[in-house]
Amino acid sequence: MPRFSPASALAGAFTSDAARRLPLTESEFLAMYARTAGPLAGYLRRLTGDGALAEDLLQDAYIRFLSVGRLPDADEHRKNYLFRIATNLARDHFRSARRRESIAAPAADPAAPAQADGRDVWRQLARLTPRDRELLLLAYVEGLTHQEIAEVTGLMRASVRPLLFRARQRFARVLRHAGLAPDAIASRPR
Repeated sequence: MPRFSPASALAGAFTSDAARRLPLTESEFLAMYARTAGPLAGYLRRLTGDGALAEDLLQDAYIRFLSVGRLPDADEHRKNYLFRIATNLARDHFRSARRRESIAAPAADPAAPAQADGRDVWRQLARLTPRDRELLLLAYVEGLTHQEIAEVTGLMRASVRPLLFRARQRFARVLRHAGLAPDAIASRPR
């Protein structure tokens, strides 16, 4: 599948009739796309572990973003809203994949030892649940605050800190099990 570009996805979207229904002008959208496409694509690649799926979700996220009747006024809120759309699309994908897997075959044991070539931290991150992955990626890769994470994920702000703490603990266990983190470093509070 060819790489998503705003021009191809939005061909005709900014024509006179369609443009009246869009929440942004073409130049506003292109400026926002230039600021957010790279970080959002990276987040989706790391969250899904699949470049092609990430590109599909990226395109779907922008299309859904533009189909919203009213967007937040501030750029930072728009970015968080776009990440929320993308996160929800990824969750929907994981849910439907989990349903298909439960019918097709039993799930792999997450406690199984890593393969010989599994010394890659990103590969170990993929062993976590989608929610743990999204929390860790939003906090430590994207650098979002707890409030922003709450906006993106739909969680209550007060829930983000303990959920993030538990996700870090689970990831530390996965890293220790794979031989990538000594016990003393992985269990140290942050």
